[in-house]
Parts: sequence; structure tokens; C-alpha cells
Amino acid sequence: MASFEIERRVLERGYSRLAGLDEAGRGALFGPVVAAAVILPMSWIRLPVRGWMSEVNDSKLLDPAKRKNLARRIAAEAEAVAVGIATHVEVDQKNVYWAALEAMQRAVHNLELKPDFLLVDGFASKEPLFPFPALCLCGGDRRCLSIAAASIVAKVVRDEIVIQMADVFSGYELAKNKGYGTREHYRALQEIGPTRLHRRSFCLSKEGAAA
Repeated sequence: MASFEIERRVLERGYSRLAGLDEAGRGALFGPVVAAAVILPMSWIRLPVRGWMSEVNDSKLLDPAKRKNLARRIAAEAEAVAVGIATHVEVDQKNVYWAALEAMQRAVHNLELKPDFLLVDGFASKEPLFPFPALCLCGGDRRCLSIAAASIVAKVVRDEIVIQMADVFSGYELAKNKGYGTREHYRALQEIGPTRLHRRSFCLSKEGAAA
């Protein structure tokens, strides 16, 4: 269960404004990668987790209604929230790793308040990837509340983008699968072919994906 334990350790090192950072959509066949950066009030980190924050967790573990409700609370009560987007074209041009990193960097850049430390889900690297000191955590969205909050915002924003595209590109069950490779999605790709928003660098056939 996500907690503020990691944030407290970072504050003890002398930092004072921490941003959680996560993305959604790296594994999808369709649409953009969306990243979110969230700065929660530092006063919350020093107190026991309570109220609606006790429900914050990895977005993949939450049902859509709870995710939406929590995203609204985060947007209303966090010190700062921002998103960054990398398009399907950038995914194809740069590969999904670097496109997702670009989306994260844009989310940090878009924050109205600038952090002095980043808590990032994944993205371990020997080279600095961000303009601020950062701690990259494998499975961070299940361990760190700041990252979990960012994962919720990123997931909700990306889902809404894809849902809006469902009426434009009918037949792919986008409102249901959010652009991920479900059986119905692969069947539509085989029968209809890809749209202009599908990632051509990804394998768009179920047989190829399983190979």
C-alpha cells in the first residue's frame, strides 16, 4: 500500500517541495502517452495518512469511478498538478520509452510551482533524465503516495482523451479498451486496419504481439 515513507526520507535530506511523477499509456496501441506531475502539501507528508488520501493507490488497482473522484480531489487540493503529452507520432519517431520520458519532462515543466526533488515511477538510468534531483522507483505507484497521485491523474486524463476519440474512430471499442490490445481491438485492426492515431511502430496484430 502506498505511503508517505519515501517522501519523509527525502524531506529529511533537506528538500522541501517534492513532485510525484508517473505516466499512462506506454503499452497502448493507440493514442498518446500522458504524464502527470503532482506536488502534494508537505504538511500532509508529516502527518498520518487520513481521509481520501488513504484511498490513493496505483491507478491500475482502482475502478474508473474511484479514479475519477480521486483525480478531482487531487486537482483541487494538491499544491500543483500538471500534465504533459507525447503524441503517437512521437512514440513512433522516438520509441515509447523516450516519448514517455518527454511527456514526463513536459509535465514537470508545466507545473506552476517548481519542485526541488522528483519522485518518479520507473525510468532508472545512469544518466540524469530530469532538471531536478530525482529518485526513480520501480513500482513507485504502489509504494509512494506522491507517485500514486500522479498515476491517477495521468490515467484519468489519458482515458478521457481516448474516450473522446471513440466516436471519431468507431469499431475499435476504444471507450472500453482505452487503446490497449484487447481481443476486440486486435480483431478490429485486422478487419478495418489502423487509424491515423495508431502507433505504427507497435505490432498491431495479435499473432505478432504474441510472437
